[in-house]
Amino acid sequence: MGEVVAATKETFRDLVSDGLVLVDVWGSDCRPCLALMPEVERLAGERPELDVVKLEAPTARRLCMELRVMGLPAFLLFRDGEEVSRLNGADITPSALEAWLDESAAAQA
Repeated sequence: MGEVVAATKETFRDLVSDGLVLVDVWGSDCRPCLALMPEVERLAGERPELDVVKLEAPTARRLCMELRVMGLPAFLLFRDGEEVSRLNGADITPSALEAWLDESAAAQA
């Protein structure tokens, strides 16, 4: 894939239904979210086995409630439509995100 796809509440389930999918739940007023955006885009370009989807929390509040996203930024890893791992908190660093992704993806292999 190599690119980041923006999800809406209508397209979300289809986008996470197949394969390994990283979901970046973010908000435009979330500084840590914006700081991690270049890292998320880099990961999308470097990992062809991984689809990357961005979900803007303020435009999908009900979906975020269903997913039990309590704070931003939040990263959810899906395998064939099921959430398998989660990382969230304002103190996420690019290296922490990559380490979590490596560990979580390896557990799914």
